[in-house]
Amino acid sequence: MPLILLIHMAGNLDNWDPRVVDGLAARHRVITFGNRGVGGSGGSTPDTIEGMAHAAVRFIRALGFDQVDLFGLSMGGFIAQVIAEEEPRLVRKVILAGTGPAGGPGIDKVPALAVQATIKGALTRKDPLLSLFFTDTASGRRAGRALLRRLKERTDNRDKNISLPSLRAQLKAVKRWGRQEPSDLSAIRQPVLVANGENDRMVPSRNTIDLAARLPKSELVPLYPDSGHGGVFQHHEDFVTRVLGFLES
Repeated sequence: MPLILLIHMAGNLDNWDPRVVDGLAARHRVITFGNRGVGGSGGSTPDTIEGMAHAAVRFIRALGFDQVDLFGLSMGGFIAQVIAEEEPRLVRKVILAGTGPAGGPGIDKVPALAVQATIKGALTRKDPLLSLFFTDTASGRRAGRALLRRLKERTDNRDKNISLPSLRAQLKAVKRWGRQEPSDLSAIRQPVLVANGENDRMVPSRNTIDLAARLPKSELVPLYPDSGHGGVFQHHEDFVTRVLGFLES
């Protein structure tokens, strides 16, 4: 059963933690891809989550798959929710990490947070991922630096950074998702594993609790302590073990 990975906003193929990808790929066929207009992919990036979901479905069907599992991180989790609801026969199981439902509290603030962190990062010469994905504690800072090192491990044929027009489209899509009317999550009947850090400042962690409460067949990973938006990367060993158990149950 292929596992399709849907990346976060502004992310490309090289923004997946290799420990997570390699850990899952040890026992499953894992497929990461750049959606329309992202990284090395052509076309223009849709400015709605629904448009991104439809493009992802076309990609999956073009590969000839009749059924897949989905792992959506942050914005990728928004996309995964739409696919699971609109294509129930295509999706077997879903993993949602660092994400939330349409209309979730604080989600419409994500674009502004990302822009502020990027500007601050440029001024201080620090990767904005450190402040956006990790807590400002000793262990959080240590985990952030460790992830940045891991993200540089793959040196051959690295993906292109997201273009400014594509990033603008994604920012607009995320803001729209945050301001939409709440979705009827009861329509998502697939088993769903939900995970996050307990101090997510990007997509506030209460959205994770809300997802787990409203999805009919959900399993909530206890929120990772002293962790933020990148909690599943910070605690990659535990997370990979839980995902493998979920997919194989």
